[in-house]
Amino acid sequence: MKLSLARDVTLTPIETGAVLLDGRRGRYWQLNATGSAILRKLLDGDSPDTLAVLMSEAAPVSRDQAHQDVMDLVDGLSAANLVEVSR
Repeated sequence: MKLSLARDVTLTPIETGAVLLDGRRGRYWQLNATGSAILRKLLDGDSPDTLAVLMSEAAPVSRDQAHQDVMDLVDGLSAANLVEVSR
């Protein structure tokens, strides 16, 4: 899976995570630190499976649950037209 920001969407780090600004609609979404870190790693080319392993090693969460959490984030951002996913 390859993830990229949608056209006219910018990602800006903030103290508590990141903000995604949709320049087409003038709307923004705020991500917490975990969501921001996951998105950045996906944009850098890491796979959801790799991130699930890292998350399960860093927090008390199973790999399956971590994978589902990553995919839920991707699905939410995709549904809001903030990212483009190619598989």
